[in-house]
Amino acid sequence: MLFADVAGTSRAVAAASGRLAKVALLAECLRRARVDEVAVAVAYLSGELPQGTVGVGWAALRSVPCPAEVPELELLEVDAALTRLKRTTGPGSAEARREMLGALFARETASEQAFLRGLLLGDLRQGALGGVMADAVAKAAGVAAHDVRRAAMLAGGLPTVASAALAEGPEGLARFRLQVLRPLQPMLAQTAADLQDALGRITPAAVEWKLDGARVQVHRLGSEVRVFTRALADVTARVPEVVHGVLQLPVEAVVLDGEAVALRADQRPRAFQETMSRFGSQLEGESAHAGVPLSAFYFDCLHLDGEDLLDRPGEERFEAMASRVPEGLRIPREVARDAASASQVMDQAIALGHEGVMVKDPNAPYEAGRRGAAWLKVKRAHTLDLVVLAAEWGHGRRQGWLSNLHLGARDPDAGGFVMLGKTFKGMTDAMLEWQTQYLKGLQTERDAYTVHVRPELVVEVAFDGVQASSRYPGGVALRFARVKGYRRDKRPDEADTIASVRAIAEGRSP
Repeated sequence: MLFADVAGTSRAVAAASGRLAKVALLAECLRRARVDEVAVAVAYLSGELPQGTVGVGWAALRSVPCPAEVPELELLEVDAALTRLKRTTGPGSAEARREMLGALFARETASEQAFLRGLLLGDLRQGALGGVMADAVAKAAGVAAHDVRRAAMLAGGLPTVASAALAEGPEGLARFRLQVLRPLQPMLAQTAADLQDALGRITPAAVEWKLDGARVQVHRLGSEVRVFTRALADVTARVPEVVHGVLQLPVEAVVLDGEAVALRADQRPRAFQETMSRFGSQLEGESAHAGVPLSAFYFDCLHLDGEDLLDRPGEERFEAMASRVPEGLRIPREVARDAASASQVMDQAIALGHEGVMVKDPNAPYEAGRRGAAWLKVKRAHTLDLVVLAAEWGHGRRQGWLSNLHLGARDPDAGGFVMLGKTFKGMTDAMLEWQTQYLKGLQTERDAYTVHVRPELVVEVAFDGVQASSRYPGGVALRFARVKGYRRDKRPDEADTIASVRAIAEGRSP
């Protein structure tokens, strides 16, 4: 299969307006692929690289060779080239990588270059993610979509499952089973606007604290333990205290789902990046947790002593977990029938510095790898009125619009505004069109990527928290910022101050 075939399918999927049309286009492409090409095709059409990140950013792609006139690259040639690119490290590698990247782009047509650029930058938004791709694999192979999703969950990903489905059909899918010490994709949650919304969808509901930690999946078989992240990376050597804790449980085999979080002496969570620093550290063994010890808390049990629990109701899985995991290692949980009783659980979680709550259907199975309606997350988000300092030109679907906003808080002491970060989330097409025209009128200077503006436009921004950051002059940055709307009724001197932002970071009232 030519790389151009996959690029063309991606372009057609992006232009298709309905789910069924997208599925049909993807399925037709997969049917044309050889068995050894299916996994790569599925990954690319899902906007992913089989190699993960390969260390290529915008800077490396600013200047690429002129495109080829005729497509000639095979799909697996591109995959092999990216594998070599990732493996090229050490002295002299920068120049070698530039040459390799240039040689690859020189053999691609303009549409292929655009597609590969989107893959490398993680900016391929053609609507072929998650369930759409699983449905396409099922259609191409003539198997049930539910069986594809379940196999992908158990295998830890869709590409391998797709190869088996197209090569062997239902028999190939049947080979994928839960295997202790091999990670499976975690079940994900949708977002509810508030507790009233959540309890309107699920009643009665299990309401659990939502910790501001790192998702971990912990496997134990006898004396062997493996700890995996949400992305299924093996971090066992970096979290010895988590390993030690699960070895103390009275079990022979278990798979637990939970959160690892760094706590202060008063049991309040440390800053999120302190927890995450443990997973990025190269230290292993006891030295890994000397400065930032982790505590693991569990909320689900997927396997217990030879019995798979995935298809059991959530309440039964919790009871199985509670029979072996002591209360001190379980995330607090209550059953609620209305928003008023659920709010008590949320108030307790917020009072101790956690994010909010999870609202779960106690009768639902564990739908690994899916963002289903059986789990809802409810956070008490902060909002601030900030000032737009600049905006970056968008790319992909947002090409031609000013998209990524630079956000600033007012600094009454020093004068001016302090940048807190950027966001392109929460904007409708109408907002993008409006802000592009409006911000052009406020322009003070610009370069190829960014338009700097007079600090006059106030925007209301929702965010989940504040973290320390050496990247910005104020020493803090917003987490998961998204635009709620523009405040044309407010002047920039009415925007929130950097002191208010720091108060939120320290857990004080602003």
